[in-house]
Amino acid sequence: MTTTEIRIHLDTLAEERLAALAWGADAIPAYLDDLEREIEGYRSAYVGAAVTEIASFRAQLSGPQVG
Repeated sequence: MTTTEIRIHLDTLAEERLAALAWGADAIPAYLDDLEREIEGYRSAYVGAAVTEIASFRAQLSGPQVG
């Protein structure tokens, strides 16, 4: 997944969480725990993808760092 795709999915998960709370799904702890774990996983993936993307752009602009 690209950084943009991960971010879009994170936004979708955040919307799902808000909808779940509005619909009373906060009474289902297993559902919210699973959703929170998925959000955390995608947050970590987003940070990793963003750092990799920035490093790639930097290498394209000024060459890779060696040493």
